[in-house]
This record gives sequence, C-alpha cells and structure tokens, in this order.
Amino acid sequence: MNGSRVLVLNSGSSSVKYQLLDMADGARLASGIVERIGEGPVADHSAALKQVAEELAAQGLGLDSPELAAVGHRVVHGGTRFTEPTLITDEVVEEIEKLVPLAPLHNPANVTGIKVARALRPDLPQVAVFDTAFHATMPEAAARYAIERETADRYGVRRYGFHGTSHAYVSRATAALLGRDVSEVNTIVLHLGNGASASAVRGGVCVDTSMGLTPLEGLVMGTRSGDLDPAAIFHLARVGGMSIDEIDTLLNKRSGLLGLCGDNDMREIGRRMGESDPAAQLAFDVYIHRLRKYVGAYTAVLGRVDAIAFTAGVGENSAAVREAAMRDLPAFGIEVDAVRNAVRGASARLISTEASRVAVAVVPTDEELEIASQTFELVAA
Repeated sequence: MNGSRVLVLNSGSSSVKYQLLDMADGARLASGIVERIGEGPVADHSAALKQVAEELAAQGLGLDSPELAAVGHRVVHGGTRFTEPTLITDEVVEEIEKLVPLAPLHNPANVTGIKVARALRPDLPQVAVFDTAFHATMPEAAARYAIERETADRYGVRRYGFHGTSHAYVSRATAALLGRDVSEVNTIVLHLGNGASASAVRGGVCVDTSMGLTPLEGLVMGTRSGDLDPAAIFHLARVGGMSIDEIDTLLNKRSGLLGLCGDNDMREIGRRMGESDPAAQLAFDVYIHRLRKYVGAYTAVLGRVDAIAFTAGVGENSAAVREAAMRDLPAFGIEVDAVRNAVRGASARLISTEASRVAVAVVPTDEELEIASQTFELVAA
C-alpha cells in the first residue's frame, strides 16, 4: 500500500457526505456533501459520486491519485453477520443487501453508494464500517429481548445498537483525555444529536446501549419517541384505527421533542423555555428525565463509572442539557463545575469539579476519522 489517504463516504437516501483524510497525520484534506439526489442535475447516486470525484479533482485530490489508499463506507446495519470492518467483495454486498429488512431506510442507500464507488475505482480496496459493530460485544443478557427465542432468532429480533463509530471513538478519546489506557476506564457515552443514544463501555468494550433492533429505542430524540410500551402500538391500531405505516411515521418522525412541543431543535426549545413556554419546558423535562434514568441504569450495569462523556450536536453544545442531566448527583460521585460547563470549545475538555469522583467530559465526536482509521488499519493489515 503506497498511499495514506482514505476517502470516507456516507451515502444516504438523498445525499452523499464525504471526507478525504490523510492517515499519516489525520489531516482533513477535503469534505463536502451532495444533496437532493434524484432532483435536477443530480439524477442518482452515480451522478452524485461523479460530482464528488469532480469536486475532489478540482482541488487536486482526484480519485485517480496514487495517494488514495482506500475508500471507507458507513453502513448502518451489520446484523449479527458483520461485527468488524469488512473488506468489500461481491459476496459482502449481497450479505448487506440481505440486511435491508432491518434497516430499510439506510442500508439500500449504503449499498448503492458502495456499488457506484466500486464501479468508479474497481482496483481500490473498499471497506464497510458498520454502525452496529461496536455494540456486538454486548452480552446476551443485554442483547436479548424477552420474547420467544425461536421467533426472535428466525426474524433477527434482538438489540443491535447504533452510532457505534461515535461511541467507539468517544470512549477512546475520553480515556486519552484522562491520560489513561482505554482498557482501564469505564465510561458512559451520551451521544446526543437529533438521534440520541447512550452506551455503557467497560474497558473499551460495549456492554450495553440504549438503541435496539432499530434506532427508535432508548432516549428521547429529536423526532423519535425512544422507549415506549409496545402495547401503545396495539392501542393506536385498535382504538385509533391507525395503520402500521402511520404508527411507524408517528413514532419515528412526529414524536420525541417535535411531538412534545413542535420543535426538535434544542436551541429553539431553550429560547422558548426562556419565555416560560410550558410545552417547551415539558419537552426538556421529559428529555432530561429519560437521560438521567439511563445514566443511573448504566452506573448499575458498570458497577464503577470513571467518566461520563457528552458528545454530538446537543451533547457538545448545550450546557443546559449537561447541567440538568448531571444535577444533584453527588451520591453518584458526580459534580459539574458551572464555569467549566459554560465554556464553549472545539476540543475535548473536562467540566467536572476537582472533587468529582467521576470525570464528566465534553468530547467532540469524529465518526469520519473513526471510519477512516478502521478502514486504513484493515487495508494496511
């Protein structure tokens, strides 16, 4: 392998995000997004990736560069089949396609991006990095739902977890911030964006996470409900006369913060709370209550917590969410310093007091770097 550059592609249903990184020093050489695929000049993913190639070529970073070592693809769902970065072959593509029923909104677009990229550079190693892989280490007690085993196994009904590249990166970065080896540190990672998930990471290994079969389970999110009594679905069907598709749309796109107050942007909710808006206050309170429940649960799961790390858009930027989530927890050994918490910054930092037994940190996530690192390591090996 001569080159040290990795192109990271995140192919969505209507967009392709990309970053070109040099793994010699971790430098970002280029990044961008092609949106509105299927509209106007960007007819399909083939046209989108050709546009990516043109944008890179215009910067002297074309796909034909000998410095390009590999392409890393984000794939949302790996099921139980893919639990680590995987060199892409025709067989691997077929297996990812078989997982479409588990991620019907994401895996088809991921596969399309892979096929187009392979056609553009068939000679280049390409690697699939799966959102679910980091959570594959969960013990069966955490991964299993308590339903009939034969039915669960037949249809792949179990807890897979998502945001795995973020949880992997942040757990290691948190240990580095503390100056300790990741194998020595127990961390609760709180990935709080429009999608939100928590994980319990023991010595760098995930032992539990809040998302499940799909990204709907767990924390309150921007538009997703998170945890819900499954009988609510039966009730809405029987009493409300709603179809399965209507309930699906309700829980995934019209619930969470949006469903509670009409906004899914935490900044706007904060502004409305400042104006004493009761709906915004309720949405915030429900969000925080669920978050604190998971912190308490994962403290019990881990037994010893060394650090709690906030990451992603809300986690990195909302001092109010961090303060409320960590408030009145001295019995847990958690104390946040108000001054440190109020400071904004782009680098990893501690916001806990000197007396806090548990380090509380803000750790910006870098999923693209994580994908690039895993891709480069596999290709180099």
